[in-house]
Amino acid sequence: MAEMKKGTVSVTQTGSPIGRQNYQRECLKGLGLNKMHKTRVLEDTPSVRGMIEKVKHLVSVEATD
Repeated sequence: MAEMKKGTVSVTQTGSPIGRQNYQRECLKGLGLNKMHKTRVLEDTPSVRGMIEKVKHLVSVEATD
């Protein structure tokens, strides 16, 4: 069986967590983002997509392969 390569997404923090609800701060930490303009490349999984959805106003997302 051939291995299926998972896609990746590039997530960049564009907004500040100051004054945001605690769950939004925790989602940013879970994504590995803690400073403005920091970028992480993460696997495209449902859990990552869910965290991105909760903080979509604080991040920008690009699909990468």
